[in-house]
This record gives sequence, structure tokens and C-alpha cells, in this order.
Amino acid sequence: MKQSIKAFSFLSHVFDDERTARQAAAIVEGILAAQSPRLARIAQHMPGTPAANYKAIQRFIQRVDLPAQLWRLFQSDAEFVIGDPTEIPRPEAYKTSYVGKLKDGKTRGFWLLLLATPYRGRALPCGFVSYSSRTIAQTLRSRNQYHWLAFDQLKTLLGDKPLVLDREFSYLELLHYLRSLGLNFVIRIHMGNRPSFFDAAGQRITPVVDLGGEATYHELRYLGQVPVHVIGVWRIGHAEPLWIMTNLAPEHALRIYAARTQIEQSFRDLKSLLHLDQLMNRTQRYMEQMVALMLLAFSLGLVCGEIVRDARYGAPIPHDPPHPPSATQRKWQRYSGFFILLKETDALSATRWRQLQRQALERFVQLVMPDPVPP
Repeated sequence: MKQSIKAFSFLSHVFDDERTARQAAAIVEGILAAQSPRLARIAQHMPGTPAANYKAIQRFIQRVDLPAQLWRLFQSDAEFVIGDPTEIPRPEAYKTSYVGKLKDGKTRGFWLLLLATPYRGRALPCGFVSYSSRTIAQTLRSRNQYHWLAFDQLKTLLGDKPLVLDREFSYLELLHYLRSLGLNFVIRIHMGNRPSFFDAAGQRITPVVDLGGEATYHELRYLGQVPVHVIGVWRIGHAEPLWIMTNLAPEHALRIYAARTQIEQSFRDLKSLLHLDQLMNRTQRYMEQMVALMLLAFSLGLVCGEIVRDARYGAPIPHDPPHPPSATQRKWQRYSGFFILLKETDALSATRWRQLQRQALERFVQLVMPDPVPP
């Protein structure tokens, strides 16, 4: 990345005192330059000596509650909130206390459940929880309870906004929990588990949809207990239909979930571009502090990158454009703003880059909540 972001002007709106904001800015700039969560690599891309920088990062993450500051990026006017669990493999971490086994039962690693709001077709992270098979055993919490811990942090913020979740969240206990909190939900159904639905008369219903069609079922009870609406669509070219259950209007829920599938690219960017899956911290607390810093760096880069994307490839393309997109517009569709920030800013002059960064700062200030939300 030839052109660097002056992170202090952005992070002074996230952190309450100038000293903390300047320290955070130096680390965030190092993260974006190193494209890595490794402290040693970040330290090499900060001003000063790597040894001094390494110790400065350690002191900073000991002192500042970074996940709490991340909540300032929650968008109160967002249409929905996304929950996305991602695996972080740590195959060599035999002695790390928070590392267990992943879903395959063999690979060592842990899980991050990321929470985010939609931002221009991508995701702006605002919170997360981490857990593993080992922490589940140590704390006597189930995987489900870690999910609930994440959603508990949101309950005062969500209002009518639904949680949008993928198939691993289609379990009965979660639906009971969301209902107890009065939260709306849009959840993809794991049809491979052959879930049971019953109508008002108590008759078992098996949802079906034809290839190329759409089918809606109102007022069913999931596993005979939780009232839901179900909608399915089977698009040409797809191997199987997409099924959604919700307590919202089904057609509205399907549109929301379709938007979520586009946003998943943001979570892939965190791994492929910032290499979040290379986290190497000895304690869970330090790991979570670094995750929060990585997410702040990603968010800052995303906002700046979206400004650059528009400047290089034009305005956003309508969802249903009247004409096929041009070659330039296809590039706007193909590349995320964060990718463009890391890979294409060398084509900009210093003057143009300063102009775009000022625009990005104005947008970032509009996104930041005035006060941090306690987790």
C-alpha cells in the first residue's frame, strides 16, 4: 500500500484522549502496512525501532479496553445486524490455553463470532466473542451460551433490527432465547438436519420448492414449539434451494438474507488480506485485544477504500441496473474497497489521496457513535 492512512485523524473520534488515539493510530497504521496480526511484523512497520515498538504494543493492549471501543462502530440506523462465526486454525498451538479443536475434531484452533452492520454492501464490524472446545470445557459454558453472550451485548441496541444468521444457528435453544429477548431474526435453515415444522392443526409440514421457484409457509412451529414463517427459493444454477425462517414478513426476510450473502466477502477479506487467521497470542485476553485492533484497522481501511473505489470506478451500481455494467463498473462490483485500498492506491497522486482521505474522514465521523457502548 503506497499511500498510507493518517489514522490519528480517524481514531481521535474513537478514543477519548489524544495520547491513546495516537498510540492506537501508530499500531493501526502498522497493521495496515504489515497486513498481519503478528506483533513482530507490525512493530517493523511503525516509526522507531522494532524492539521499542513491540513493547509499546504490549503496553497498549494491557492498558486499553479495545473491544469496548469497537462498539462505537455499531450503526444504529442499519437495517440488520450480521452474526458470522469463523474458524481460526492454530495447528501448532499445543500449549495455548484458549485453543481447542475445530469442527473436524482434529485441527487445533478457536472460533470468532463476529458481529457487524452492513455498510455499502460490505460489513462494518462492531463486536465479537471468542470460544473453543477448550474454553467451553474450562468455563462450563456450551457453544450456544457463547452465542448468547454475543447477542446479549446487542439486545439494548437492536430495537426492531433483525439478527441475520447462517445455518449453524438454526437450533431450538437459540430461537427460544431470541424470543425471550424480543429480538427479530432471519436464519438460514439447515435442511440437512431434517428439521420438523408443524402447522396450526399440529400436522407435520415438509417445506418444498421447485427449481426456479419460490415457496412461502406462514405460521409454522419449528420443532412444534417456536412460531416462524418459512420461505424457500431455488435459483437456476444452484444445487439446492435456500430456506429461511424468520419472525418477519418472509419476502422481507429473504431480501435481507440475500444482502447478507454479498457481505460475507468482508469476512474473507479479514483472512485473505489482513491474515486474521495468523493470530499468535498466548492469552485469550491479548488475542481479543488484537482482534479488536485488527477490526478497527479493517473498518478504517474499508471506509477509506470505499471512497477510493468510487473515485476509480464510478458510483455504486444499482441492484437491478437497466443496462449490463461496463468494464469499469464490473471492476467496482468485483473488488472490495478494502482490497482496492491495499492494492491500488499507488495509482493516485499524493494530492488526490489527501482529497479522498478528507472525504473518508467525513464519512467515518458520521459512522462513529458518540459514546462507547458497554459490552
